[in-house]
Amino acid sequence: MEDITETRLDKTKFTVMSEFDNSDEKEYWLSRTPEERLLHVEKLRRICYGEEATKSMDKSVIEIVRIDWK
Repeated sequence: MEDITETRLDKTKFTVMSEFDNSDEKEYWLSRTPEERLLHVEKLRRICYGEEATKSMDKSVIEIVRIDWK
């Protein structure tokens, strides 16, 4: 196991921004489909809570249904 005192943060990989809303991130997500957004939320949830925490969840809570609008 790696000693925690040996862990270093690469500060060149971060950007400091004064305002979050000025980024083009919001525009990017608005250009994605609802399905893509939900899939990414699921990915982030698994990263935060882990696979074990998500196994017991009922996958039928969210169902993506395609509707042909006329």
